[in-house]
Amino acid sequence: MVRKKPTVIFDFDGVINSYVSGWTGADNTPDPPVEGIREAIAQIRHYYRVVVVSSRCYQPGGIEAIRAWLDKYDIAVDDVTDEKPPAKVLVDDRAILFDGNATVLLDKINTFQPWTKRNKSNETGRRIKP
Repeated sequence: MVRKKPTVIFDFDGVINSYVSGWTGADNTPDPPVEGIREAIAQIRHYYRVVVVSSRCYQPGGIEAIRAWLDKYDIAVDDVTDEKPPAKVLVDDRAILFDGNATVLLDKINTFQPWTKRNKSNETGRRIKP
């Protein structure tokens, strides 16, 4: 009997797509990949099913735009969907790791910044793959 691979969910903008231009519409994805993400996803897919779930997917043309962008940059994933499947882990640039301590959540939320805002090296292009 073949065991089904567990799923890892990836957000698209800011995780796979570098998202340096910010939001320009659900069907517009002008930015290059985050450096090393294609290779990382390829490695992860040996052990896990990789599914892209993005808020972009809930809008007309969003899923198609993500699929076309992934194809353009030769990034293989198992699915792109607007439904969050059960998963081992979620890879997202706008998430807070819940460590069981609910008393610090408000502070974590108030002080949160995605990696692209904390690490200014992306402004010089060093962390973004053309």
